[in-house]
Amino acid sequence: MFRVFSVSAGARPVRDALRHATRRHRAQGALLQGFALLLLALLLAGCQRGMQPVAFHAEGRPARLSDWHVVEVHDGKLQLNDGVVPYDLNTPLFTDYAHKLRTIWMPRGVSGKYQPVDTLDFPVGTVISKTFYYPRPDKGRTADGKFSDVARTADYSRDFAGQGLAMANVRLIETRILVHRQNGWEAIPYVWNDAQTEATLARTGAVLPLTLVAASAQDGIPARENFNYVVPDESQCASCHAQDWIDRKVHPIGPKARHINKNYPYADGEHNQLEHLVKVGYLTGVPALATVPRDVDASDPKAPLDARARAWLDINCGHCHNPNGAANTTGLSLIHGTPENHELGICKPPTAAGQGTGNHFFDIVPGQPDASIIPYRLASTEPGTMMPEIGRSTADHEAIALIKAWIAAMPGTCTVLH
Repeated sequence: MFRVFSVSAGARPVRDALRHATRRHRAQGALLQGFALLLLALLLAGCQRGMQPVAFHAEGRPARLSDWHVVEVHDGKLQLNDGVVPYDLNTPLFTDYAHKLRTIWMPRGVSGKYQPVDTLDFPVGTVISKTFYYPRPDKGRTADGKFSDVARTADYSRDFAGQGLAMANVRLIETRILVHRQNGWEAIPYVWNDAQTEATLARTGAVLPLTLVAASAQDGIPARENFNYVVPDESQCASCHAQDWIDRKVHPIGPKARHINKNYPYADGEHNQLEHLVKVGYLTGVPALATVPRDVDASDPKAPLDARARAWLDINCGHCHNPNGAANTTGLSLIHGTPENHELGICKPPTAAGQGTGNHFFDIVPGQPDASIIPYRLASTEPGTMMPEIGRSTADHEAIALIKAWIAAMPGTCTVLH
């Protein structure tokens, strides 16, 4: 026999409390279940993205670029991993009109130190990448476009705006890794496959036949220009990156304060790059921006002509033509801050005669660009004459016009001694 109990009035508060507790636990359970589903969705999204944490390889040469997990192709875009910071230069190095996506990554707990003149002092563990690519011309986006056709445009490096490169619009060529290991910096080149899905180790370099395509021919520049894009081998990297020819140690060239003191369109808005590196913990010791040197954009027609020309020579020639560089025996210094005199090449005869001079007597003849050696060598694509010696197969037509205008505006004359 079961006994039936009635609930007295005094027991109702207990009953109501139990009901409220049950409802509260159900609500908390639903909340926890929702949070778990959200977490699962985020985890699945991370798995679908396929980006494992950035890997610092203390030694060796990984066979694939993706082994570093710095930049990878996902969802139709070349994407950056978490903690990988893009950056740009006021005036970029010319490489056959290629555009470049530059990045910096550091492990947790370390940061770089500000340097007013030299390359920023990055700690061991730093990984710098530079991806060379071209926008595709309009026909390159259609079925009848050739894969070897690439657009000839100025390298403003603004194709990446914090979200990723749209693979439908670009042709990836190569990615160079500069990694700071215990024994110093090492350069490792990778070349992208035709499928544009992966870049593989290319220690001996590569040669890629391409065609620069412009909207139309102008100023003697053809609308189509065939050339061989040359990926340097590992040993050639030191030709430019060993800025001190005594120790011949490899160092980054671009990330100097004067080159990166500019704004960049990050995913969360536009910020000064030096301040952004400080914000994310990658840089310390940066003084007030008003005291930080800054090169101008050489392509900016509003900037002073002299500053534009000097900025272009600094980034394109200064790594060799400096008192400690590979070309120090020439006595020609083209780095930022060199006084405008004999040392800069004004009325300076070459240290060696030959085809590289074009039968000209001086590096720079004020008022006479066509009688000057520097623009003559910049315009050449012949080995033994062209400058820089490596890193390009075509001429930078806009830069040549700039340097000629700069020389044409110089006062003074040179005296030829017979």
